[in-house]
Amino acid sequence: MALYTFNELLRPARQQGVAVAAINIANYETAVAVYEASELVKRPVIIQMYSRMFGNGKAEMLIPLLRKLAEKSSQPVAVHLDHGASLEQVKDAIRWGCTSVMFDGSNLPMEENIRITAEVVKLAKRAGVSTEAEIGHVAMGDEGHLTDPGEAKHFVEATGVDALAVAIGTAHGYYKVAPKLDIERCAAIAEALPETPLVLHGGSGTPMEDVKEVIKRGIAKINIATEFQDTFLKATEAELKKLEGKFMPIDRFMDPIREKCVAHAATLMKEFAFMK
Repeated sequence: MALYTFNELLRPARQQGVAVAAINIANYETAVAVYEASELVKRPVIIQMYSRMFGNGKAEMLIPLLRKLAEKSSQPVAVHLDHGASLEQVKDAIRWGCTSVMFDGSNLPMEENIRITAEVVKLAKRAGVSTEAEIGHVAMGDEGHLTDPGEAKHFVEATGVDALAVAIGTAHGYYKVAPKLDIERCAAIAEALPETPLVLHGGSGTPMEDVKEVIKRGIAKINIATEFQDTFLKATEAELKKLEGKFMPIDRFMDPIREKCVAHAATLMKEFAFMK
């Protein structure tokens, strides 16, 4: 199946009241695991990479692999730049073959965030690529950094961005205590932006019952990075212990690790789509 922009995935998802999993990969094994999970549960997926992977050249090597896997997939797949740090990084992502890009100007003054995001949108539209941006600041998750519904509406109207990441109480990484999502704030943002797919960053470790509540209120893309990559690391540690110092070819060693990652990703995809 051909590659999709995430706009082609997220607008139907919001209309249907479900969300698409957007999973951060870091290497061949994690990439294949996400594709296999998508095939297993027959759900579309967004494969994304951190901005640092675009800065160190790894993304340039991985994107052709992702595109090749997408061509073989029976499910819609988008390839995405996560938390793009600059206009130049966005240009690289588009040139290398991403079908969607995020510019994260959430730490900038609002007007500067609007100005740069509008440039990103213009550049991406010429290339047929979807766009994501963020206002509020997910990393902190406190009241002072949460997304204001009125500002969200103004931002989308001023930039033309396709999807908006909103801060409603999540944070990146694992939590020491479970986060308390501002579900009513999410509903107010969705009401202000009835046609715009909303994005939840910091999905790892967020209670699933809360995740499902915000999906019902306009969240159409959920980012998962920490818990998926932690699954990979813990599975690797477990398999190394089983070896007890003995040799095993790396390709065979990686098989059970990938299988655990497939199972984890598949579970998330099903949950976000309210599948039994």
